[in-house]
Amino acid sequence: MAIVAFATMSYSLFAQPNVDLRPDKTVFFYAKDAKAAAAAVKDDCVIAEKVEVLGIPIRNLTKAPGPETVDKAGSISNVSEYARMDIYQPKNPNGQMVIVCPGGAYALIATYNEGIYPADWLVKQGVTVGVLKYRMPNGTWGAPLEDVHNAFRYVRSHAEDLGIKKVGIMGFSAGGHLAASGVVLYDDPVTRPDFGILIYPVISLDASITHLGSRYALIGNDNEWNNRSGYTMDEFLARQAERDSLVERFSCEKQVTPDTPPVFLALCYDDMVVPPQNSLRFYEACLNNRVTAEMHIFPRGVHGWGFTLKEYGMNDNMEYCRSELLNSLSRWLGGLEEMGAARRAPARR
Repeated sequence: MAIVAFATMSYSLFAQPNVDLRPDKTVFFYAKDAKAAAAAVKDDCVIAEKVEVLGIPIRNLTKAPGPETVDKAGSISNVSEYARMDIYQPKNPNGQMVIVCPGGAYALIATYNEGIYPADWLVKQGVTVGVLKYRMPNGTWGAPLEDVHNAFRYVRSHAEDLGIKKVGIMGFSAGGHLAASGVVLYDDPVTRPDFGILIYPVISLDASITHLGSRYALIGNDNEWNNRSGYTMDEFLARQAERDSLVERFSCEKQVTPDTPPVFLALCYDDMVVPPQNSLRFYEACLNNRVTAEMHIFPRGVHGWGFTLKEYGMNDNMEYCRSELLNSLSRWLGGLEEMGAARRAPARR
């Protein structure tokens, strides 16, 4: 493991978030050379001067169709071997950390509205934050979740240095699906989140309610799976079974168990991009498994509202209920210890 600090970066003139917050450290999971990593992500202005390169072997290899690019809204395309996490530390940490997974249909990462802006709010609450810039699947469905697991392994191995006791995960849209996958598809106690925050999340890969763009980007287009050309019947049926297995695995509502950590969900009734049934099914699964869950369904706001706060100079579709949402989330975060104690208490008649 090597830690390298550098003072200069090539910042894009167009991609500048409307907030002064910058990460204290950027951790590259798979890169072995800081200069090469800096060159590969040169258009991303939200990179810390202090960089740590871990050189972790990649189990789920993937290859981007081109170099990383960042648009003026801070959406990053083609994240591959330079997957990373920007870490933000508050002046007075309260012992909690949230790993944030921005959305983008598993095709890009909305790192401003669903990354640095929620980090800014969370840091003000005393929460340590890691904004995850995870790999796009590009034909390798296990890549994004591998990045989540490595983020938890890193954070838990540095818990004392970061001053944290509980680590949760937060995600938006397809990033909400990745966060939900982290909540239910953890490998071990180290990679198991202590809590989850899911904002207008894709939950299911069931074709009747999923966001098809996210499903196709993660596990492949059904036209490809259903193509019989060049396959024997046995091979074709095996491919169909593989597709069905992936749909089952990544339909997160089907993977909830009594061991699933507490979850906070927020969405809008009029979301026409990711149907509310995604969150409803997940909430019902939590009820059936006696998992502590809180869900807020607001009457309007559609999709993608993230943390588009007025203070960032953005038009906020949720302005009419933004304070209610943030107050509820702040109260819920503050009650996690009590929830944990209640869960550990023996059942009473």
